[in-house]
Amino acid sequence: MAVNTSKIEFQKSFGEQIERLRTEQNLSFRQLAQRCDLDYSDISKIEKGERNIQLSTVLQLAKGLGIHPKKLFDFAVDLGKE
Repeated sequence: MAVNTSKIEFQKSFGEQIERLRTEQNLSFRQLAQRCDLDYSDISKIEKGERNIQLSTVLQLAKGLGIHPKKLFDFAVDLGKE
């Protein structure tokens, strides 16, 4: 039985994707933060699913990682009816 993805679960999955992409490039929180013009503590909170971010932040993260923004959302999501 599939469980619907809650907003918090989605944020956590998104954060895990950011962490995966960051570590693949051997970047620290601070290095990515400098590339994105964000505070390093914000990167940590995003990766833990503790921050609900704006689209402009998605763009900053994609630029900082040197990837297309759609790659940030390349993870499994259950879109069942809530």
